[in-house]
Amino acid sequence: MTIHIDQTMPADRAGSASRAVSPDRALIAPTVAHPIRRSLGADWTVASLDGPVPREVRQAVIPATVPGSVHTDLLAAGLIPDPYLDDNEHRLAWIGLTDWRYTKTFAWQPGGGTQTELVFDGLDTIASIEVNGHPIGETRNMHRRYRFDLRPRLRAGLNELTVTFRSPVRAADAASLDLGYRPHVNHHPYNAIRKMACSFGWDWGIDTSTSGIWRPVTLESWSVARIESVRPIATVGGVSTSSTTGGGHGETTGSVDVHVEIARAGDETLAVTASVAGVTATVELATGETTAVVRLELPGVALWWPRGYGEQPLYDVDVTLSSAATELDTATRRVGFRTVEFDTAPDDAGTPFTIVVNGLPVFVRGANWIPDDAFPHRVDRARYQHRIEQAEFANINLIRVWGGGIFEADDFYELCDERGMLTWQDFLLACAAYAEEAPLGDEIEAEARDNVARLAAHPSLVVFNGNNENLWGHEEWNWKKRLDGKTWGAGYYYEVFPRIVAELAPHIGYTPGSPFSPGPAPDDGGHTPNDQRHGTMHIWDLWNQRDYPDYREYTPRFVAEFGWQGPPTWSTMTGSISDSPLTPESPGMLVHQKAMEGNVKLTDGLLAHYPLPDEIDAWHWAMSLNQANAISTAVEHFRSLQPHCMGSIVWQLNDCWPVTSWAAVDGYGRPKPLLYALRHAYADRLVTVQPRDGGLAVIVVNDSAEPWAGPLIVARLTDTGTVLAEHSEQVTLPARSTVTVPLPASVARPTDAASELLRAGLAGVRGHWFFAEPRDSHLSAPALDTRLDRVEGGYRLTVTAHTLTRDLALLVDKVDPAGTVDDMLVTLLPGESSVFTVTSAAELDLAALSAPTVLRSGNQLVRP
Repeated sequence: MTIHIDQTMPADRAGSASRAVSPDRALIAPTVAHPIRRSLGADWTVASLDGPVPREVRQAVIPATVPGSVHTDLLAAGLIPDPYLDDNEHRLAWIGLTDWRYTKTFAWQPGGGTQTELVFDGLDTIASIEVNGHPIGETRNMHRRYRFDLRPRLRAGLNELTVTFRSPVRAADAASLDLGYRPHVNHHPYNAIRKMACSFGWDWGIDTSTSGIWRPVTLESWSVARIESVRPIATVGGVSTSSTTGGGHGETTGSVDVHVEIARAGDETLAVTASVAGVTATVELATGETTAVVRLELPGVALWWPRGYGEQPLYDVDVTLSSAATELDTATRRVGFRTVEFDTAPDDAGTPFTIVVNGLPVFVRGANWIPDDAFPHRVDRARYQHRIEQAEFANINLIRVWGGGIFEADDFYELCDERGMLTWQDFLLACAAYAEEAPLGDEIEAEARDNVARLAAHPSLVVFNGNNENLWGHEEWNWKKRLDGKTWGAGYYYEVFPRIVAELAPHIGYTPGSPFSPGPAPDDGGHTPNDQRHGTMHIWDLWNQRDYPDYREYTPRFVAEFGWQGPPTWSTMTGSISDSPLTPESPGMLVHQKAMEGNVKLTDGLLAHYPLPDEIDAWHWAMSLNQANAISTAVEHFRSLQPHCMGSIVWQLNDCWPVTSWAAVDGYGRPKPLLYALRHAYADRLVTVQPRDGGLAVIVVNDSAEPWAGPLIVARLTDTGTVLAEHSEQVTLPARSTVTVPLPASVARPTDAASELLRAGLAGVRGHWFFAEPRDSHLSAPALDTRLDRVEGGYRLTVTAHTLTRDLALLVDKVDPAGTVDDMLVTLLPGESSVFTVTSAAELDLAALSAPTVLRSGNQLVRP
């Protein structure tokens, strides 16, 4: 390998060291002989083979869409009902027990190149591939990319390509016998094969057990050589101008190591040229060499920051592969320059877990992400963008991609790069023990290498995480006894994955699991994985066993999962369940409630706060509101602990189908009240009242880049708005800081808890504390005046309260399923008003928008 350190520098960087590119390279226009890449996505069919197939499907040859799945092809052909509706999930269980064959014919003529290869970006899951009746390969992993040499099997003219999928249910059962039983949390042994775990169902997910060519397939012809992969690693040098609060003012020296892998078909000398920001360098590869690292040094680049901390400058890295004067292939990747570290240095309170970007600690205002569709091939770039925009609306700055799903498509990470949305990527091992022996161990390592290399360039990606809850399960869910000495995954989490990340993405942080306590493993004398004093934790005893005010009994360092259930929006629920009568326990509702004793927990979690309604519309509102209030309670508490606690990742942002779940956005993409609760609780500036030292205190949180100062005014009020006591104090908060203001007893102690509240305010930001639960208070029936104005794009509804009104919400989807509103869950004192801006193309009127089933409040649940 010969490295040309020659670099061309942009003219505006005078004084930087540079050398001219060879005159031959500069003056001779190269011949172009790029690979010919042809999509094979059209004109497929699919047919059933062995399995319990209904008569109308057994003989059918069905048009198939690629990328796609068996379910969506059968649905498009009118041969099955929509799996998302009513009890169709169970009616369609035969699909996962059936073998399927996809078939396509395509024309090919020799002469396009000396090499022709078939490339599958994703096969779900156990597949055999044949061309013209000849086997060319078998696959066992949904999460890998595959490439097969076709030249020995191709013929001039028409060729037949078949992909035969084995039943995933039967394949998983067989693999579990071959590998030996290992604990898991499902009715299928999803941990025995490398398929999306939640494809077999979850406590929020539909069991599809589908099959299909779920990502693109292409035919590639090439000669001499092609680019196999490009992995640019951008690193930061000394910061020449910095800011202690972010804001995008930092500039730094930077370097990019462009790792390029080459596939060869000959012995020619090759050249790999890379350029970024006007800096270019070339590496020559001698005969037989297939890897190159092109290093580019940049004297001045702008730092990439998380959203809310600064700008997100991105730089294109262009790579060219050539031989003599012939350009053989090109590729482009984008990078951003940033550093990431985890602060886990022990302190007096235990072991923190703080994500530090560009030297600045970031309080994580996060949400967990599951596949956005049970059939993830249906999620395109526009849908990713819409969901990320909803996360931004909720003031979220990090999305954790959960380990029971998939490594998402490039579009997801590219959008996060552009928008400054930090990402945390689990390796795909969740809530189970996993065999470390072949063939499963080989597959897991191969998929890890495949995807770490694919994702390494993205500056938004700051965490690779070894697993979801497997360390916890091993220590505390009685797995050790059930495993009886078998391997369970420790080798992946402590050896394989950290080695791969260190090799392929050393600029991205790694943690062995979530939850996880830094330091030695428990077997070596370390802390248990879910110890709130150390590292990351998951809090699930609240939803499962206790009431949500008990979140305040925890003082965690970082919470990576916690959540509370609620139903989907009204239009989603009634659009997917046709029960008559519709009740919380009618057949379709129970199919769309996957949590163990989910409705029991919903009821138990409501009764301390509101009476249980008997009517479905009121039940829906009560459970939606209770979900929002539970998560608001948790998030405000965790944020009030900053910097002791430096992260809150709610379970979960999104859903994969219409279901009662922990999501803030339902399975049809509609925002639930929880999304608005997160918007308030995750706001840059928060005023919250919390119990402290036997009394109450106001905690003011400033997570913005600017200081915040002014008089903090706290009043104890009657529910009619009369001031009973007041406390005022000047507060000054630097950027990224909190201030705690203890309240005097005259303000913090009520004389009549049922009719009093606290209001704390600073510069227009307000927080409330109620001394009694709604059901124990003197809340009256809502008395509201409303006015509707037509505005561009929709409507403006002004609501004025004549009584204390708690958690006022406009459920606009009830009158326009496509409509949205800009705010929700507003508390008003008598005489106060709130304006709701509705985006809608429908013809709406005041009567529709102010109807008591649309304009909702907590008052209605106490005094209907």
